[in-house]
Amino acid sequence: MTSVKHVPIVKKHKKRFNRHQSDRFKCVDASWRKPKGIDNRVRRRFKGQAAMPKIGYGSNKKTRHMTPSGHKAFLVHNANDVDLLLMHNHSFAAEISHAVSSRKRIEIIAKAKALGVKVTNPKGRVTTDV
Repeated sequence: MTSVKHVPIVKKHKKRFNRHQSDRFKCVDASWRKPKGIDNRVRRRFKGQAAMPKIGYGSNKKTRHMTPSGHKAFLVHNANDVDLLLMHNHSFAAEISHAVSSRKRIEIIAKAKALGVKVTNPKGRVTTDV
């Protein structure tokens, strides 16, 4: 259940990269697009302008896609998928897919607990009877 020892997880850029002038116009969505205009200030990297995504902002290869607990998420759709994580429970954690019903979620969580596999979202859509 505990994760493998790893180097500290460092996020070099936590803010989202927003599209140029998305704050000024409602019709310009915030999702990133590379500016291609000949006079664009962001493309020409003027001081004080928004930063563009580049390879230097990438995470360490060893800690990429790692959760804060030190596991990598593995999407699980049914209870049989948890068996795949039996030998890899130190490096991978089960993440229950959003389309799984609450009844099947309870089965998946019970099987994961029996096998010693960590579940990243055990409380999602599971109600306890009082």
